[in-house]
Amino acid sequence: MGCGPSGASMKIVSALINLLLMVVFLGYMMIWFMKPTNTFYLNWFPDVEKKTSSTYLGKQGSTILICAFPILFIATIASLYLHLEKKYDHDHNTSKSFSRMILSKRLAITRGPLGIVTWTELTFMAMFVSLLVWSLYSYMHDMFAFAAVEAAQEKFQVWEVKLETAGLSLGLVGNTCLAFLFFPVARGSSVLQYVGLTSEASIKYHIWLGHITMAIFTAHGLCYVTYWSLTNQILQMLKWGKFIVSNVAGEIALLAGLVMWATSFGRIRRKIFELFYYSHHLYVVFVIFYVFHVGFAEFCLILPGFYLFLIDRYLRLLQSQQKIRSVTARILPSETVELNFSKSSGLSYAPTSIAFINVPSISRIQWHPFTVTSNSNMDSDKLSVVIKCDGSWSHKLYQILSSPSPTNRLEVSIEGPCGPPSTNFMRYEMLVLVSGGSGVTPFISIIREIIFKSNTTGSKTPAIHLICAFKKYANLAMLELLLPVSGTTLDLSRLQLQIDAYITQETEPKTVDQSSIRTILFKPNPSDAPVSAVLGPNSWLWLSVIISSSFIIFLLLTGLLTRFYIFPIDHNTNMKYPMPASSAFGMLFVCVAITIAASAAFLWNKRENAKELNQIRTTDMSTPASLLYETELESLPHQSLRQATTVQLGRRPNLKKILSELKEENVGVYVSGPGTMRQEVAAVCSSFSADNLHFESISFSW
Repeated sequence: MGCGPSGASMKIVSALINLLLMVVFLGYMMIWFMKPTNTFYLNWFPDVEKKTSSTYLGKQGSTILICAFPILFIATIASLYLHLEKKYDHDHNTSKSFSRMILSKRLAITRGPLGIVTWTELTFMAMFVSLLVWSLYSYMHDMFAFAAVEAAQEKFQVWEVKLETAGLSLGLVGNTCLAFLFFPVARGSSVLQYVGLTSEASIKYHIWLGHITMAIFTAHGLCYVTYWSLTNQILQMLKWGKFIVSNVAGEIALLAGLVMWATSFGRIRRKIFELFYYSHHLYVVFVIFYVFHVGFAEFCLILPGFYLFLIDRYLRLLQSQQKIRSVTARILPSETVELNFSKSSGLSYAPTSIAFINVPSISRIQWHPFTVTSNSNMDSDKLSVVIKCDGSWSHKLYQILSSPSPTNRLEVSIEGPCGPPSTNFMRYEMLVLVSGGSGVTPFISIIREIIFKSNTTGSKTPAIHLICAFKKYANLAMLELLLPVSGTTLDLSRLQLQIDAYITQETEPKTVDQSSIRTILFKPNPSDAPVSAVLGPNSWLWLSVIISSSFIIFLLLTGLLTRFYIFPIDHNTNMKYPMPASSAFGMLFVCVAITIAASAAFLWNKRENAKELNQIRTTDMSTPASLLYETELESLPHQSLRQATTVQLGRRPNLKKILSELKEENVGVYVSGPGTMRQEVAAVCSSFSADNLHFESISFSW
């Protein structure tokens, strides 16, 4: 931000928003801390319930107020904050949000089942586990006090009653885990962006929470099955209650969860990805029957995370319906393809972003993530991804494009791009970029961003030391993608670049067959559109509108149903409205509210952006095929690139030696590659006591 009045005002607004959201979040977490206590259930909650249980919202009004509203309020205000930050700060390389105050990158664990864990992550993990332990202890302690009385009334053993109580306590603690489970998988969530996270980087939190959630819910189910068996109540497993907890629904939800859990372990996920991918869609079954099991009022405890996930998922569904204008495909050695798509000039994204791609001719249901290698500042009308063959889907794509008579049109749909709200690599004196194989792809966008900054700003840019390891000599062709085409007006001499390339499985240099390097020009189609933001250039502002307006619509629908249908039945007749029916209406109203608000915002932006999209279509249709691609690989400015590159054959990089010899005071060490490489680099960085090394792990997809 600037130093003028607008910059000063923005700093004040930023500080006030950060303070407000911090207070709301601490209040929300205090509720979870107090929820297991008698103080909450016997004093606080009855008082809130008495004041909020109106004829419009019923008993769920209190849960909506204290559990759902705070997080949706945070998400709405965070969206407004990100909109203001984008509007008044066009520099993506400085993070000014709340994340800068709380997120430390110092490493605590570099090897083990948890992967790479920072001290900040370890601290929050310890706090969350402490919350779970405290909740379980508090629930069991308070309910065990009545175990003897209940055992006498039911004529059961005291330990049997305590077993049932333990099962109930585990279920309540499982709700706590479930409340946070969906936040990391909402790719476009303003909450994640506000705290400086991306869905790719935070997916490990979803994995951790998923394991804990299913372990607790499995124990919850086993306790009840054992209790029913011991007390001759096994038929309780077939009970579908109209006014109390439905056991059958809980069992169906648990079975769906167990299937997802069993197929999500690392070995299965890596070797049989399709099994993991398709079985994970059982989350729909899990959530629906979970709601039938506990009732919609209790579901409101976990509603915020799932609500934000549904909004994000529906917006991505709307974006994915548009066919994207494919411009060119460049075939590189070692079964590598670069795809280039037309892009709206208003679409901007930070380096290391990821786009999800679907090719219907291969599979209509498979979406695969790929790192965006283009830079939105340098490539205003183009979005590029690099795909390395590493699976059946990518091999089929390569076969289609590399055949002697390749297709002249590639039908593609794209979700994204999504990535970090900002990057901080410009604050370093030097960048050490360590990659393995296709892990070099995120660094292409970083290097291009630094080239752009070195030419357009007066600030000093960091020197770059790229350390890349490849299995085959032919893979060196990927380095040619680091620099822009020769037609650029930017001065490449300002880039301080040193490249050390290691070929691990070959000891002799090989000549690359230039005939294997070629470019395919795709024929434009009038129905295709450029890649554009699903909500236009003011996407964060529109997201805040969608979150707030959809929640208001949900409250209105719920209020009308309760006031004019459910309330009269509950209070004016001898009947009581069934819990499964009210749960079904609650789920329906959530979906309807999100659909109405998101669809309206999407259609409005589609109409507003129609003129620009038509201009791009017209330009694409009128551009001769010979001009669609400026240069071939041979005409790239690779003379300076080769001078900066040292190739070492039959060796792996000695990272400890390289990093120990760094003399700069402020070095950012970024790693992108397989998990073993990430852990190796993290271990090397953490072994040094020097404060000049700052480790960053970048998620990449190819």
